[in-house]
Amino acid sequence: MESLQGHLLIASPHLADPNFVRTVVLLVHHSEEGTLGVVLNRPSGSTIRKLWEDVEEEPCDSEHPFHLGGPVSGPVMALHTDANRSELEIIPGLHFAARRDHIDYLVRRNEDPFRIFVGHSGWGKGQLESEMEEGAWFTLPATLDLVFGDESEIWQRAAHQVGREMLFDALKIQGEPEDPTWN
Repeated sequence: MESLQGHLLIASPHLADPNFVRTVVLLVHHSEEGTLGVVLNRPSGSTIRKLWEDVEEEPCDSEHPFHLGGPVSGPVMALHTDANRSELEIIPGLHFAARRDHIDYLVRRNEDPFRIFVGHSGWGKGQLESEMEEGAWFTLPATLDLVFGDESEIWQRAAHQVGREMLFDALKIQGEPEDPTWN
């Protein structure tokens, strides 16, 4: 089995699970034993400052939104670009943190790009693969641009890119010129 760590799951337009309608999930970990990811396009509607009031003694003044990473509860997690505060490099330049001291540093530094998540998405052994075979998800390699881009546009952008790749595969197109009029 090839690991999909560092890939995006793009929800099929037909996926009916209300937790995942029109979502894009970054796969943080993927192995034969199971999968962990975070939903990139579910802002909570609240700020890190308000979240911090509930979980920390010292206040934090960050007005960045925090995101709902999925329906599974768990620790506060972060995606960021600071290699010094990383427990895992997901793709080159994209780091994951769940340690309290790393999260605290990131939110107090308050420098982009970073995203804070409460909750995550999880699949047991073989569950994600089964859902993919049923057509619930499409995959795409993650990029920093998609991970930290505008969450209101990420599903459309990723779905467009997947559709383009599927069309190229179906038509056996090897590449495209910089200027389509060269065709």
